[in-house]
Amino acid sequence: MLNKIHFISGLPRSGSTLLSAILRQNPRFYAGMTSPVGALVERMLEAMSENNEYSVFISPEQKQALILSIFSAYYQPQADKNVIFDTNRLWCAKLSLIAELFPDAKIICCVRNIAWVMDSIERLIRQNAFDVSGLFCNATERATVYSRTEALTQGGRLVGFAYTALKEAFYSEHSHRLLLIDYELFTQRPDKTIALIYQFIREENFGHDYENVEYEAAEFDDKLKTRGLHSIRKKVEFQPRQTILPPDLFERFNNLSFWAEPSYSKANLIVAKPKANAPQNP
Repeated sequence: MLNKIHFISGLPRSGSTLLSAILRQNPRFYAGMTSPVGALVERMLEAMSENNEYSVFISPEQKQALILSIFSAYYQPQADKNVIFDTNRLWCAKLSLIAELFPDAKIICCVRNIAWVMDSIERLIRQNAFDVSGLFCNATERATVYSRTEALTQGGRLVGFAYTALKEAFYSEHSHRLLLIDYELFTQRPDKTIALIYQFIREENFGHDYENVEYEAAEFDDKLKTRGLHSIRKKVEFQPRQTILPPDLFERFNNLSFWAEPSYSKANLIVAKPKANAPQNP
């Protein structure tokens, strides 16, 4: 039987790995970087669709049981944990499925100004100057900072998909299940942020160590030829810096933080108001 489960989703380069690294300090919790569960669920849904001539033999109840079995089987090694956090950007686009499978589940969404998401990714690309990043499909996409950001913001790609999935979830009928956490506020006040997360998921608070946070997925990052993609600093802290993006490119992405504006969404927010600011950020 699967224990209590919640989800971590949102934008890339916005603190989801850091959040998992902190939460897993609690011996009652299991959390990690992006898991394959989301992809397995997608494959199972496709296999049970009308594209399969045998789908007529699968009842709605069986479909639900089969999807649940993916979670149960994958997290069987963590059966001793009271709470599981599964991380995948896909979950923002699957809130209806989550609501059916796990009525009490919450989705913690890490967010960040898109201009700084792109800046962070661009820094990684430049730090791995002798590698051909697996984030891009061909030499044309990899050519310049303009082609790289254009490729990554397309609808089905790393940033573009995560952004539109988050927007769908934010304005959906299930938005009350969301807690959006701004990266800048998170790194400035990790203690207060984590306390609010515990409150949101209705768990007893835990004394986390924000001076010694550990997490690394070198093998996964090496496979993508983008070392550092899931590396985090030992100490959680706010580190301002100048952007390396050209000014016009920075401005293109700087005003896309829809979650910071008043709306009819019922999502829970730990976010700052948007800044009409100079490009200087963590």
